[in-house]
This record gives sequence, structure tokens and C-alpha cells, in this order.
Amino acid sequence: MTDPILRVEGLKTHFTTERGVVKAVDGVDFEIPRGGILGMVGESGSGKSVTGLSILRLLGTPSAKIVGGRIVFDGEELLAKSEREMRAIRGARISMVFQNAMTSLDAFFTIGDLLVEVIRLHQRVTRKEAVERAVRALERVHIPEPARRLKNYPHELSGGQRQRVVIALALACEPDLLIADEPTTALDATVQKQIIELLLELNAELGTAILMVTHDFGVVAKLCRTVAVMYAGRIVERGDMETVLSAPRHPYTQALMRSVPRLRAEGAGGNGEDPRRARLFEIGGAPPVPIELGVGCAFAPRCVRATEDCRSADPPTAGFGGSHQAVCHLYAENGREMQHAGT
Repeated sequence: MTDPILRVEGLKTHFTTERGVVKAVDGVDFEIPRGGILGMVGESGSGKSVTGLSILRLLGTPSAKIVGGRIVFDGEELLAKSEREMRAIRGARISMVFQNAMTSLDAFFTIGDLLVEVIRLHQRVTRKEAVERAVRALERVHIPEPARRLKNYPHELSGGQRQRVVIALALACEPDLLIADEPTTALDATVQKQIIELLLELNAELGTAILMVTHDFGVVAKLCRTVAVMYAGRIVERGDMETVLSAPRHPYTQALMRSVPRLRAEGAGGNGEDPRRARLFEIGGAPPVPIELGVGCAFAPRCVRATEDCRSADPPTAGFGGSHQAVCHLYAENGREMQHAGT
């Protein structure tokens, strides 16, 4: 078995604030095989985006520091590399697609200028060759009339076209790993479907591994092969996509699944109730601010199944066969659900 293209071990990224230390990422472990697609799911503030930025060491503020763990990319420890070495990796071997395409593209430069700059930064080619590669990059993401589009400014393109350009920029140098941070946000359903299909096509064509950061289980179901669910800076459940989505074990994952809008809710429509007016399930309480979190499960204050153990001791990791795991007090070490009074 070949080594994974990315292996993250015990990653901890903290922000120092006036109120205390924010443990945005607090001991995260995962790996992505070569050509694999991992979905990282969770609410806003769970640490997903910070995890992606940590991999590229693009935290962007002196208050943010990676204080522990390892990030091993293609056998190389990224945390041991200099900033100059990281600049050679970013865009060439690891690329990132950000969630807002309009702010990701410089409004003062044409699409061609942006693509040519990225290509020439990482590859020793003439400007003419870079322009030819820029055209091919736009063709790859199915931008119509790519040679003409090189002369366009970002505001002259539709939202879906801008997102395709961002993906073209990220894949211009055919990286081994693509970090996609909510790439379908603010796009209508049709364009979302097209972007997902495009990512799948590029993954198959180029063999590019993908870390998909999202809050949308629908995206995970259509795109990802494995999934990791994050809460308060930690991964609380992981496994192959079909298993986690069909039989979620952690109460947080179960609550997220119940929160997904459905056209027809259970029991709706058969008694005269309009399924379009079915009330959505909501998770009670609010996500915690990860400042000096104490012992116990961070989800316990919002969990309807929480016990005293959940509040007083860190939860263990339970396995359920294969790669499926959940970090929860409700399960014994062998994965069998423990029986508590009232459950």
C-alpha cells in the first residue's frame, strides 16, 4: 500500500486573544490517499477552514500559531520547511480554492493576467507558453471561448464562471492536492452540481487528491469517498462516506443529518400537512467558543443524550468496523452502544 499524499497527526492551531487562547484546531488526525477525496464537515467555527489554512501555513495573523502536531505531505514534513520552501509548494504542489470567488480574484487584473502569473511563478516557461497553458486551463474547466475569456475581468463573468476560473487557477500547475474551502457556497443548485461534477472529472483526469471543506452533507454524498466530522476543533466521527451517512454514530453527526432540509419530511403529506412547510430540526444551544475548553465532551451542553461522564471526562474513541470511528462516551471500546439509564 502506498503512503498517503497527506497525513496530519495531532495538529493544534491556536489563536491568542485578549479573552484567552482559542483552540481552533485541537489535536486533529487524518490522512488522504493519493487521488482520494476527503470531506471535512461541520458548523461554522468548528475549525475546518483553519485546518486547511494550517496545511498551507497561511494563517495570516501573528496571533495564530501551529503549536503541535505534524503535517506530512508526500513524505515531507511541512512544519519543518522555511517560508521560501512553502512558497514553492503553494500553488504548484498544493492549491486552495476559497469559498468566495469574487474576493479570490483581483478585480484589477484580467483572467489571463492572473493565470499567466501563477503559471510563470511555478514553471519555467515563456509568456507565450504560459498563455497557451492558461487557455488549456480554462478549457479544462469548461469555460467557453477560453482564449477570449483571458481578456475578461472578474466582474464580467457570472458567479459560476468565476468559480471555474478559481479552480483553473488552483489546478493550473496540476498539484497533487487541492484544498477546496466551501467552493459551492452562494451558487445556485444547478451551478453547484456542475462544480461538483467538474471536481470529480478533474480528480479522475489528473489524479489530484481533494480535501473538501464544507457544511453541506449533500456535497459530501455526491463528491467524497471518506468523511471527517469536526466539532469545536476536533474530529468527532470519521469513516467512509456511505457508512457515516447511512449510520451516523456521534450525536452531533446525527443532529447534523437531521438538520438537512428535505422536500418531504417523515409523516408529512399523508395527513394533509404541506411537506414544504415541514419544520426543520435544529440543534439546541450554540456552538462553543473554543477558549480554554475544559475536560469533557464539547458537545455535551447541546446533546440530549449527555451523561455525567460526558461532562466530566474526555470521551474515548470507539470503532465500528473498518475505518468508522466516533469519539463518544455512549459507546464501549468494541463499538457496541453502552446502555445508560433513560436511553
